[in-house]
Amino acid sequence: MRKVAIIGVGCSKFGELWDLSFRDIVISAGIEALEDAGLEGKEIEAIYIGNMSGGRYLYQEHISALIADYAGLAELHIPSTRVEAGDASGGLALRQAYMAVASGMHDIVIAAGAEKVTDVGSEIAMDIMSSSADREWEVFCGATLPALYAMIARLHMEKFGTKPEDLAMVSVKNHKNATLNPKAQFRREITVEDVLNSPYVAEPLRLLDCAPISDGAAVVILASEEVARKYTDTPVYITACCQASDYIALHSRRDLLTMDAVVYASRQAYKKAGIEPKDIDVVEVHDSFTIAEILAYEDLGFVEKGKGAELIREGITSLDGELPVNPSGGLKGCGHAVGATGIRQAVEIVLQLRGDAGKRQVDAERGLALNIGGTGATAVVTIFERL
Repeated sequence: MRKVAIIGVGCSKFGELWDLSFRDIVISAGIEALEDAGLEGKEIEAIYIGNMSGGRYLYQEHISALIADYAGLAELHIPSTRVEAGDASGGLALRQAYMAVASGMHDIVIAAGAEKVTDVGSEIAMDIMSSSADREWEVFCGATLPALYAMIARLHMEKFGTKPEDLAMVSVKNHKNATLNPKAQFRREITVEDVLNSPYVAEPLRLLDCAPISDGAAVVILASEEVARKYTDTPVYITACCQASDYIALHSRRDLLTMDAVVYASRQAYKKAGIEPKDIDVVEVHDSFTIAEILAYEDLGFVEKGKGAELIREGITSLDGELPVNPSGGLKGCGHAVGATGIRQAVEIVLQLRGDAGKRQVDAERGLALNIGGTGATAVVTIFERL
């Protein structure tokens, strides 16, 4: 297996982008990535695109060919492939691109993610998002994604003493970080009181415990180590990119408070990278709901099970803490453009490791990204390093 580096990154703004089309947001992210790498489109050998539900959001299938066409690459006839894994579609697209380069099949590959969700309205968007859970055994019985995560949150509170204030502090932290991210959807600070006074969505989760569903696109360009050195003096290497699956319905899981797919994927990633959790300097996790970030602290091995809330209480995961988590603002502050989220996380880690993150810059040489599909049926863990 060859070493794989990221040589270019690009990201559109995230949010309710009413005045921009799917084409607009994809092209803006792609151009930014190509300019960042100093590449021309004709040098790209393959494209992998994370997209959850283009057929329902856009009434457009065949997204892979559409994006190649929009990007002006159709005449080059390079292979373009859509990848779907619910909210983890972007992370899985990154994994596919990584394997294509690591195996020697291709030298320069694009991993992209994109979703345009706001045009269909909130009711339809929520129904589409719920399809990442078990439609027959959960959604048809009335269990939305917020309801499923609410059950997890309630059990975590009862078993481990986690408080609503702990969940609120996750949201407060991520909103604060988002104020420093020009691409973020919510660039405003909130307080614990704001969260606790917001209406319930599914008790104990309130409105400000939940990430928005956003429009957005993100792109990273991967290359073999030999090729990367020709384009940049600051390549960021992917030292591991691991995927795991679990039961899609919560009632089939071994433990409602442990996402086994996250545990398995992260332990495989640590092993492949030759490191331990304590060696990670900066993290982007899938905080679709505030309880999901606390679970991630535990399942990624940063703290033992049940003690995730202690990290947020003690400020360890704040921007100036020992382990900054979601410096971008996460899904909660930056926005959750579903298929794009896993790629956007990679963009953030690369910027951090290159020292290009601006006012939200932290001191880091090694980073980790966790992208989750649904309530944890799919997990992709990627480790990045500046060598």
